[in-house]
Amino acid sequence: MNNIIIAGAGTFGTAVAERLAWNVDNRVVIHTIEEDVGKEINEKHTNRKYFPTRFLNRYLSATSSFSVFREADVIMLVIPSKAIVPFSREIRKNTDGEPLIINLAKGMSDDGAFITENIPFQRTASMKGPSFAIETINGFPTSFTFGGKREDYDYFRKNVLPGTQFSLDYSSDVRAVELLSILKNMYAIAIGIVSGKFNSPNVDFLVYTKAVSEMRALLRIFSCDEDTIFRYCGIGDLGLTALNDLSRNRTLGMLIGKGFGYDPDSKSSTVVEGLRTIKLIGEITRDKEAAEDFPLVQALYRLLYGTDTLNDYIVSVLG
Repeated sequence: MNNIIIAGAGTFGTAVAERLAWNVDNRVVIHTIEEDVGKEINEKHTNRKYFPTRFLNRYLSATSSFSVFREADVIMLVIPSKAIVPFSREIRKNTDGEPLIINLAKGMSDDGAFITENIPFQRTASMKGPSFAIETINGFPTSFTFGGKREDYDYFRKNVLPGTQFSLDYSSDVRAVELLSILKNMYAIAIGIVSGKFNSPNVDFLVYTKAVSEMRALLRIFSCDEDTIFRYCGIGDLGLTALNDLSRNRTLGMLIGKGFGYDPDSKSSTVVEGLRTIKLIGEITRDKEAAEDFPLVQALYRLLYGTDTLNDYIVSVLG
């Protein structure tokens, strides 16, 4: 059996756990700090807090005990990005051997560091791709890019994924996979703004094309493999997040485009990652004296953290 621990019983953690349980060779346990959620999963096979109408696989179980990590073969981190490093240090104390640690969270620390580089394990990887939680739990074919060592990719694909309807492509550049998953939230807001203003596919794809170009240039800025933009975690995840109304970051952009107010310092988990990314990348590109090469980033930065109006943003982006 493959002992798989999913850290996080939220929407995406639950969805991934459900799908991995389709493989009868996987023993899947969800670790959660929400004891009421864990109790419900074990006793009723539901998680109504996040999926009020779904029943879960009867072979799924949940726990709040850190001892569950002791025999893990794979630990998948599906918790808020800010919590991952301290959480991984805690599970390091309760882990024997070297399990494969896969980061599914999408975010970056406030100082611009990549999450996987601060996880205290030897075998670390990142898995990102175009994947809404509701479609994942409903069983639709779903794709990810696995960023990590080739032998870990081969093990995960051949042993853990059969029967799950998950598809993987591969990159050895973990930083590139992590970075693209962060950038797509920011550019989804950028495209959402013009969608809210114009409701025009012409305009959407004008800005989408500029976004792809800037994302590739940002890969260069961070010394990452530019070709990763062509993986599932690149243009695939950007397309899903920026052009589909299930996307929360796109929805935020559309509301801004329609003239609704917004709070750039919001603590809401719904929008915080995209807003934090705009501030972080806007300042990094200025510090590197590369602001002129990233007009979309800078237009977003001035709109959300400066004094530009919505009309100023539109002129900058479409001019």
